[in-house]
Amino acid sequence: MAAGALTPGPARAADATEAAAAAEAVAVVKRVGGSVTLHRGGSRQPLKEGDALLATDRLVTGADGMAAVVFRDGTRLTVDASSDVQLRRYAFEPKSDDYAFDLYLAKGRTIYASGKIGKLAPQSVRLDTPTATVGVRGTRLILEAD
Repeated sequence: MAAGALTPGPARAADATEAAAAAEAVAVVKRVGGSVTLHRGGSRQPLKEGDALLATDRLVTGADGMAAVVFRDGTRLTVDASSDVQLRRYAFEPKSDDYAFDLYLAKGRTIYASGKIGKLAPQSVRLDTPTATVGVRGTRLILEAD
């Protein structure tokens, strides 16, 4: 056996990272317009249609940016221009009765349309801004923060 044969190479490490990300994906990006940046674990990259989002990702839109995201439970989120949205926790595990949708809108505007979490466990939905916290009991709302 060659030295280092057990050490994964860059391709294998990348495959493992992609597999882990896919396993933890909580949402998929359905539409992107203009400048939108995905912040994940200290790195930044342009957001693209089809990208998977993880439970603690952050989206920042430019003055011309927007993003439409659909979560595993069917919740839809549209992030408007000049916005900064941080996902803080997401869980949709009906078998273990674990539900959470926790989002922080630092600035800008987002449109939220509830999915199954909002119907099965509305108390598990929390939307925060710098000046207010919203507990969602309805199905659709617009959230703004300056």
